[in-house]
Amino acid sequence: MLRRAGHEVYTPTLTGLGERAHLARPGIDLDLHVQDVVALLEAEDLHEVVLLGHSYGGMVVTGAADRCAARIRRLVYLDAFVPGNGKCALDYVLPERAAAFRREGERVGTVAPPPLALWGLTRPEHIAFAEPRETRHPYLGFTQPIRLANEAALARLPKTFIYCSSPATGTFDHFAAKYRNDPAWRYLELKTGHDAMILVPDELAAILLQSA
Repeated sequence: MLRRAGHEVYTPTLTGLGERAHLARPGIDLDLHVQDVVALLEAEDLHEVVLLGHSYGGMVVTGAADRCAARIRRLVYLDAFVPGNGKCALDYVLPERAAAFRREGERVGTVAPPPLALWGLTRPEHIAFAEPRETRHPYLGFTQPIRLANEAALARLPKTFIYCSSPATGTFDHFAAKYRNDPAWRYLELKTGHDAMILVPDELAAILLQSA
């Protein structure tokens, strides 16, 4: 939809996930995932970028923007973590869910994806699309704290937070509460589940076209 509207669109896959699952190995962490995105921005010499992170991707785009702020026009957080310096993803996850992630991750080094219903996916066609593409997530991606070196430039970037409220996962509610009335942020709500790109692609594309 974005390409049909005339935009250049990149969808980088993080190391060890998706079609790069064959690269999964111990030691994959948040820094490597940040580098995946930074490398794309630099190799393609991209500027005036609307950089979107969904869910865990909020950690990644924050780190990438900290390193490449001059290339970014707007940051978009789609039901995503907006980490403070020195925080890791599990610092923001519901305690009982974070404890389960830690037990599994410390034992095997990766974390199994939660049930698709948590992301709002219940229709057979959505499950048929998502289930074969799920991969286990590198545990260090969740536990490595983000280290920001350019917070002043990061703070100046325009930002959008899109809250997926129905059903909400519980993990991103406090970010929604924080940015709902913050004049420095553009706040929007989609009354859909966490995987908005599958559930309401038209509505999400319309929001992104406004951001672009």
